[in-house]
Amino acid sequence: MKTILALTAVALASVTTIAVAQTAPAAGGHRGAFMERLKAADTDGNGMLSEKEAAALPFIAKNFAAIDANHDGQVTVDELHAFMKAHHGQFAKKGFATLDANGDGKVTRDEFLAQAAARFDKLDANKDGVLTPDELKAGHRHGPRGQ
Repeated sequence: MKTILALTAVALASVTTIAVAQTAPAAGGHRGAFMERLKAADTDGNGMLSEKEAAALPFIAKNFAAIDANHDGQVTVDELHAFMKAHHGQFAKKGFATLDANGDGKVTRDEFLAQAAARFDKLDANKDGVLTPDELKAGHRHGPRGQ
C-alpha cells in the first residue's frame, strides 16, 4: 500500500517529473511534449541547451550547473536523463512530502484530493469549474503545476 501511495504521489506531484528527458513517440503524452519543449528551447538546433537556452525551462535553468556533468556549458539529453535518474529518490520524497500536508508520514484520501483539487484549480484558467483540452494543453506547456 505504501508503495502504491508513494508511486501515486510521485505521479500526481510530478512537480519535477516534468523535466525528465525521456524519449517517446511524438504522440506520447508527457514524454513527447517534454521533448518538444526541449527542442523548442534549443534555438540554435545543436541538440544541446546552453544556459541562455535553458532559461526557457525553469527546472533545467535552476539546476543547470548540476545537470551539466562535464561542465562544458551545454546540457545534453543524456546529462539531463542521468541527473533525473540520480535524483529520482529526492523527487519522490519531495512529491510525497507535498501530498503529506500534516507531515505525519502518511497521505490520507483528503490530503491526496486536496492536492488534486489545487492542481485542477491551477489548470482551470477561466475558473468555470471545467477543464478543456486547451486548458490542459496550456497547463502542460507551462510545466507541472502551471510553472
